[in-house]
Amino acid sequence: MFAEVPTQLKQYLPVLLLLGVALAFAFGTLTASVLFGQRGRRTATKDIPYECGMLPEGPGSARLSVKFYLVAMLFILFDIEVVFMYPWAVIYKQMLAENAALIFGAMLSFLGILFVGYLYALKKRAFDWKS
Repeated sequence: MFAEVPTQLKQYLPVLLLLGVALAFAFGTLTASVLFGQRGRRTATKDIPYECGMLPEGPGSARLSVKFYLVAMLFILFDIEVVFMYPWAVIYKQMLAENAALIFGAMLSFLGILFVGYLYALKKRAFDWKS
């Protein structure tokens, strides 16, 4: 049956089979829940937000300060930059034998740019929660 199929296409057969099984499972569970599931009645008690068993106080979504989002973006920025250091650390010994100055200089310049960004955030008081 698979004799006429080229070898490169044979390698994708398990992936296509897995995709078919995943789609069948997803649509099968959705169909089963519609066919066999019970329709729930919505009451006013079910529609209020749940706050650890207590009655909710105030609006459902409170406004947050811009500082919160600024610190969150800075965290993501510095976190992603640290993730870029892992491949460098993994191949550091191997690259050290070939061109030590190049790899060390590249990381120093990367850390320098990161440090300048950190100093800029400090100067702009981005990490100060009180203001």
